[in-house]
Formats: sequence, C-alpha cells, structure tokens
Amino acid sequence: MRLFEAIIQANHAAAAGDDSAYLRPAEYADELPLIALTCIDPRLNPLMPEVLGLPEDQFIWLRNAGNIVTSPISSTMRSISLACAVKGGKEIAIIGHTDCLVAKTTTLGVLESLARMGVKRELLPDNINEYFGMFCNERANVLKAVGLVRASPLIGAGVVVHGLIVDINTGKLEWIVNGYETLAQNVVHLGEQLGGKIGQTVDLLRSLSEFNLGELKMPDIKIGELASKVQDLSPFQRSPEAVPATPATTPADLSASPPAPPAPPKLPLPPPGKPKLSFKRVRR
Repeated sequence: MRLFEAIIQANHAAAAGDDSAYLRPAEYADELPLIALTCIDPRLNPLMPEVLGLPEDQFIWLRNAGNIVTSPISSTMRSISLACAVKGGKEIAIIGHTDCLVAKTTTLGVLESLARMGVKRELLPDNINEYFGMFCNERANVLKAVGLVRASPLIGAGVVVHGLIVDINTGKLEWIVNGYETLAQNVVHLGEQLGGKIGQTVDLLRSLSEFNLGELKMPDIKIGELASKVQDLSPFQRSPEAVPATPATTPADLSASPPAPPAPPKLPLPPPGKPKLSFKRVRR
C-alpha cells in the first residue's frame, strides 16, 4: 500500500466514525515529506494536516487564494519546486475544498471589492480572470492545477502529483487524481514513444545494410576532361542565365560579422465547519 492509499483508507474510516483509524507515517518514510497546496481559507486551519493523519514535520504546507496554479512556471510553481529541491518533498498534493469562496466570486465582484479598497482598475492587468486565476468549479480547478504541475519543467518526472477535494465540514477526502496511476500511464506512454523511435532506427539501419555500393552507376567521364571544360567556359561564353546576378563573395565578406537581428517590438466568511478529524498517530 502506498502513502495516499493508506491516507484515504484511514481518512474515510475516521470520517465514518471509526475512532481506531490511524496512519503509521514511519511506514511511508520513503514517500515523505508531503507537499500540499491548499487554499488560504481559515476554515482549513483546524483540518490540516489532521485529515491526512500526518505529523506537522512531514507536511510542507503551501497556500494561496483558491489553491490555484496559473502556469507551469508561476511563482507558486517556484515554491513547489523549491519544496522538492530544498525541503526534500517526495509527493505533491493539490487539495481543494468544498464551499470555496473564490469559486463563488465573480470578476465583477473582485473589481468592486478592490475599488472599495482604493485599487484603481487602470493599474490592474487587462485580463483579470487570467491574473487572479478565477474559476467556478473546485473540481475543475484541482484538475487544471494538477495538469500544470505535472507539465512543469520545474518538477522532476518521477515526482507523484495528486489531486484531492476535502469536505470543509466533515474533513472527508475525495481522491480525484491518483498520482500513482497518472505517473505509470506517463511512463508507459513514454516507453511507447521511445519504442517507436527505436523501431524506426532499426528499420533505417536494416535498409542501409541492404544497400550495395557496387550497384551504383557512375557517369563515364574523365576528371581531367571535365576540369578543362569548366575552365574554357568563361563568364562571357556562358548564357545570360548562367551569369551570376550578384558579385562574387570575397574573403572580406566571409569574415564580416552577420548583421544583428532586429530588436523585438517593444466576503464575508461562512460559519466555521465541524471540528477536525481525530487520527491516532503511531510512531515506530
């Protein structure tokens, strides 16, 4: 059983009222610490990392409004990458939550709230939706974020990326992207691509091995005769089409540096949810 398989099993048991549900983090040392990106909603404060059954020293918690990833090289991706490279994070989880206020907020609502704060519209980016990463569905937002993290050049190909939704009231987790299965599928796809390229190379080598140089017919012309004909054919004896339209290139021309390329054109929060789930942590 892998880390998140055990987490989901214990989480669902605890959510169903099983007080004996627990996770033994020591058994998954090779998959820890975990990097988790969640929303900044304060209702998550009593839930994390309890709903995962992890001790705080094995939980690298990154947060932004709406647990949003806007691009494979965004500032959020910078933090996730450094959490892997510097903090030793082994697996990544994008964890959205139900009843997300960002999903309920419209672009117009954001602009009106900013205006009340004294923020002028002309100082904001043209594309507000793209800049703030607005979304209307928590599930779709997690799926998009997982895809961007998985495609990021800042993340190693072997790092597992999961996607989850946590119920803000019960703490129950929904595993919507199984990072283990996704990684295995990517490996199989890469193997198929490499296999196809290897097959093409083998076919090319096989065709070359069947080529017989002795069968190649060369024209029966003596090199000396060809050279004398070229020398006799001066520019004044050639047809107009044969005369070059531009002067011959001189050594000085060859040594000159090529010209430089042209420069490019320049709300109020709802009431708090239920208490966090109770997990028994067993350290061995």
